[in-house]
Amino acid sequence: MTGQIKADICIIGAGSGGLSVAAGAAQMGARVVLVEGAAMGGDCLNVGCVPSKALLAAAARAQTVRAGGMGVAPMEPQVDYAAAMAHVTATIAAIAPHDSQARFEGLGVHVIRAWGRFVGPDALEAGDTLIAARRFVIATGSRPAVPGIPGLKGVPFLTNETLWALRELPEHLLVLGGGPLGMEMAQAHRRLGSRVTVLDGGHALGRDDPEAAAVVLAALRAEGVEIVEGAEVTRASGRAGAITLQTGDGRSFEGSHLLVAAGRAPNVERLNLPAAGVKTDARGIVTDARLRSSNRRIFAIGDIAGRGQFTHLAGYHAGLVVRQALFALPSRLRDDHIPRATYTDPGLAQIGLTEVEAREKHGGKITVVKVPVAGNDRALAQGHRDGFLKLIVHRGRAVGVTIAAPDAGEIIAPFALGLAAKLKLSAYTSAVYPYPTLSELSKRAASAYFSPKLFENPWVKRGVRLIQRLLP
Repeated sequence: MTGQIKADICIIGAGSGGLSVAAGAAQMGARVVLVEGAAMGGDCLNVGCVPSKALLAAAARAQTVRAGGMGVAPMEPQVDYAAAMAHVTATIAAIAPHDSQARFEGLGVHVIRAWGRFVGPDALEAGDTLIAARRFVIATGSRPAVPGIPGLKGVPFLTNETLWALRELPEHLLVLGGGPLGMEMAQAHRRLGSRVTVLDGGHALGRDDPEAAAVVLAALRAEGVEIVEGAEVTRASGRAGAITLQTGDGRSFEGSHLLVAAGRAPNVERLNLPAAGVKTDARGIVTDARLRSSNRRIFAIGDIAGRGQFTHLAGYHAGLVVRQALFALPSRLRDDHIPRATYTDPGLAQIGLTEVEAREKHGGKITVVKVPVAGNDRALAQGHRDGFLKLIVHRGRAVGVTIAAPDAGEIIAPFALGLAAKLKLSAYTSAVYPYPTLSELSKRAASAYFSPKLFENPWVKRGVRLIQRLLP
């Protein structure tokens, strides 16, 4: 070792969670070391959320031309796939300075660009530097999981880490996995002109409310995406430009490119966690309700904590850790107010319990209110009629919301606030939204919950008649 550093907090991983801890702790006066062996900004900026949404935006432009309507003649768009990918690269570059080494060094963070490896319960080795810290925060995230399908390792396949290097449009993209990433990239590439086949061993979008998933799957199929469910892939073969996937029922699917979108695996291998006394399982680092590992000096946040794989969840974790590490304030994890979204068109969004989960937890003591997208004036003006918002209520409070609609990730926002603050449903009816907006769906759902209690209640009607007789 050529150098030794003492710190209050050492963070391993400069993704969204790690950067949030580093920025907050440094600006409040802590001595902070940030260790990152790859790109600043982590998965979300470089190969995840940002590039995927940028490509989806480019694909939406193409689809607008193709679909036409409302007095505009449809036509096949002239797509420049390399230019679409250049938009992806430009978007990353525009955001990158916010996550850069220079910015964080300007905040007072000591940034070390090397892989970190524990050499003891309170010491980390990074490059030629030994770091001793009062607290460590592991925020190393996850990577694409590659299933053990015979022949797959011998086939040139893409993941979310390598997809963005493409500059020629895939003629026929095979997508292995029908989760959010698989479905987003399937729709994006279909809209940009590829043939697309999605294979899923179970149900596509299987984590989501089946009714909501059905809306999205129907829309993608209508655009020409082939979605094959119950297709357990048993063998992969071929070469660049000619790849074959075989399923257990004897079918074969051929394509020019293969995208593997079959889940994520935690990045724990480089860390030498046994030396730090940190326990792991298949999901990542085992943590308690305060995000502490089996070594109380070491926290884990974001994907590596095995509690969900969302950038906004990592940011929430970061806030909990900063409170504990800097101010010694006990902060316990909640998960009932964490939203998730799939950015297809129409999109999916979920917060709290699904209807199935709510019935399992609360039995018949819930009320389910479902309002259609077709009942929203802004949706009709934009030509949208498919989809719905489903509100699940228990004891006067929302315990779950499911949305299948255009911009579902935006519409969910009022409920993200409401569930976080544990607001009563009456708070949603008191809000005044600009008209016409898709966000009015949230108020309409809340109002629909109260409507039977007011308009179908004979006691309310008798009371109103009595008051009217007494009023001067």
